[in-house]
Amino acid sequence: MKENQLLRIIAYLNTSVLVCTCFLIGLVVALLMPSSVRTSDPEDMQAVVSLPAKKKEPSALWTPPDSTRIPDTPEGELIRYGRELVAHTATFLGPNGKVMSISNGMNCQNCHLKAGKKPFGNNYAGVAATYPKFRARSGSIETIEKRVNDCIERSLNGEMLDENSTEMKAFVAYISWVGSEVKKGVYPKSAGIPNLPMLDRAADPLRGKEVYTEHCTRCHGSKGEGLREDNSIEWKYPPLCNENSYNNGAGLFRLSRFAGYVKANMPNGTTYDNPTLTDEEAWDVAAYVNSLPRPKKDFPNDWPDISTKPFDHPAGPYSDAFSEHQHKYGPFTPIVEAHKKN
Repeated sequence: MKENQLLRIIAYLNTSVLVCTCFLIGLVVALLMPSSVRTSDPEDMQAVVSLPAKKKEPSALWTPPDSTRIPDTPEGELIRYGRELVAHTATFLGPNGKVMSISNGMNCQNCHLKAGKKPFGNNYAGVAATYPKFRARSGSIETIEKRVNDCIERSLNGEMLDENSTEMKAFVAYISWVGSEVKKGVYPKSAGIPNLPMLDRAADPLRGKEVYTEHCTRCHGSKGEGLREDNSIEWKYPPLCNENSYNNGAGLFRLSRFAGYVKANMPNGTTYDNPTLTDEEAWDVAAYVNSLPRPKKDFPNDWPDISTKPFDHPAGPYSDAFSEHQHKYGPFTPIVEAHKKN
């Protein structure tokens, strides 16, 4: 009897030692893991296949704060000015901007719908809660100011804004206010852009052109030229190509980002919970729009570690053997599966 009890005690101790050893090994691996692999940026997350789980999202859908609650204080005035800059960027910062001329004439609101407050409309819900943070695209810790300038340089095909300017402070104040009710470190439900299931084929620009003709021409024009507001300064419906559109460094030039954005928001009036297009139509129309000509700008410092590039980054070099065409249009599953093995 005593011999059996002794054997059970020895077995228990062996198991405990094994569990503790595995835990310590896992802890060391996690600490040594490159920060680019540990990033939780939703734009960068698809660059790496196996990411640690993010903080649990709240069960309720994120809703933006009420604009009537912006305080009547100097800080509130800065927030209101930031809201105006987002909604009417061209008026202040466009080619004929009354403050300065540093952008192509689009408004931030043309991509960040309802001044960055629409659920799944490329909103600002998770920005204040998750910045500053490491981003694989720059290989560095980024601030909200850096993120604003990225949008100006890429989506507005413009020039960087002075981080000490009143305009930058207003942008940051407004964006921070939009996400002010989100807990630090949490990326809330309905923030940003949704991820669509991948196709088992490449996205097809020719099929996408048919989708575009049926659903998109009434707003964006037959050639993606967009429609101006009556004031001729801003765009009611933004151009999707050529010199007035976003350039090749913009987030929406990645097919997964554009497809998710289209599915949740387009045609105009669509909501995430009542989509018009199928997943396939969203992927294909994204392929068509991103096959159109647009401004090109070099960003030589992007992705210092090319192994962290997203599977759908449309320009090389890459750390794998897949072609630039496949990285742009797919099929993407073979790329993802290959990265899992590395």
